[in-house]
Amino acid sequence: MSKKALEILKNDPYLAPWVEKHGVPKWEERGDPFRSLVRSIVYQQVTGKAAASILAKFVALFDSTEFPTPKEVLEKSVEDLRSAGLSGQKVAYVRDLAEKFLDGTIDPTQFPKMTNDEIIAHVVRVKGVGVWTAHMFLMTTLKRPDILPVGDLGIQKGFQVVYKLRALPTAAKMEKLARPWRMHASAGAWYLWRAADEAKIKPLRPAALPPTVKKRSKRK
Repeated sequence: MSKKALEILKNDPYLAPWVEKHGVPKWEERGDPFRSLVRSIVYQQVTGKAAASILAKFVALFDSTEFPTPKEVLEKSVEDLRSAGLSGQKVAYVRDLAEKFLDGTIDPTQFPKMTNDEIIAHVVRVKGVGVWTAHMFLMTTLKRPDILPVGDLGIQKGFQVVYKLRALPTAAKMEKLARPWRMHASAGAWYLWRAADEAKIKPLRPAALPPTVKKRSKRK
């Protein structure tokens, strides 16, 4: 992220403290588009630890030390893919992804020429890939700087925390709040996720003290 982008985010008085606290956004490198989308499918609806284990077993199914190609994935049987811990539904999704990469339905060479909306429409043709996954793909793999996933609950919660809102904001409200830094929304989203994560960590309350026992007055 450029220094100019960081300064623009700091100009927002609500967002500035989060920029100061967390510094430059640190994105997990996703690399190759096919690998990135396979990973997104594997990570759906399971914990990060479990998904990482499944992905490692998936890669271990193949002889190559590199991530498997779409052709190599399709050469494996459904049973082989299931043995890595993938559900039957996710096997279907991964195979559909591999097929669409092989037949050109998904063509990564076209991504540099395409708008964000065109890429979203391009990749959601794969079974199991929705708009949320497409947004993450744009942010982490293609490094598009202006993605604001307003449908993400973490982003909504982040806006609520950062801008001190009484309720979760609408998409229109989020777009309005983000207008000053909209061209750097991917970085802004990273800080909003940090705010949402910290809001989940509530300070421990001291243990409740037992009620005071009133001493009975001695009778004379």
